[in-house]
Amino acid sequence: MLHTYRAVNKGANTGEITIYGNIGSSFWDSEGVSAAQFKKDLRSLGAVKNIDLRLNSDGGVITEAQAMYNLLVEHPASVHVHIDGIAASAASFLAMAGDKITIAEGGFFMIHNARGGVMGQAEDFEAAAQVLRTMNATIRKKYADRTGQPLDQIRKWMDAETWFDGVQAVELGFATDLTENMKMVACCSSSLLNGYCNVPQNVRRNRNKALERLTNV
Repeated sequence: MLHTYRAVNKGANTGEITIYGNIGSSFWDSEGVSAAQFKKDLRSLGAVKNIDLRLNSDGGVITEAQAMYNLLVEHPASVHVHIDGIAASAASFLAMAGDKITIAEGGFFMIHNARGGVMGQAEDFEAAAQVLRTMNATIRKKYADRTGQPLDQIRKWMDAETWFDGVQAVELGFATDLTENMKMVACCSSSLLNGYCNVPQNVRRNRNKALERLTNV
């Protein structure tokens, strides 16, 4: 996944943080955003009252995501998480920091058990397994607290590595709101619309809505 990370003060007491890429650095990806950088940039936004966190992330290092989650929860601003594409693995945990969580209808949300690698003796592997079990318990509780779903059900979903589309994510409580898919008719150009006599009003409205969204990206 190509990485885009930025934090900007958009004015009107609003800051926007975009994470399009992985969370944290690891042996398989050295370009992910770190919790340390996230903390620095969060502070640089100043005394904003609203934070938009835009996510399109396959996940990454869960401990980094946990640190980012805690930083957002402790921040006095209201946090609105936008899942623009995918919030998988550690990114799905980070998404739980939102006071409001909006997911695209065509977006995805994935949860699974924590994973890791270890080298050493048998005792090292046993210790690592216990760490992963502890992490899983922490993650399960956060999902359960946020969604209201039973812990046993969350466990089954995590064991199976379960993917939800936008509609399912909202229905099950992982997100609070849905951004509906853009209608293809909304792509009509001004010249085409002006060249026809009986263009339905809903087509004009959809086009205006599309242009507004594109302008605000």
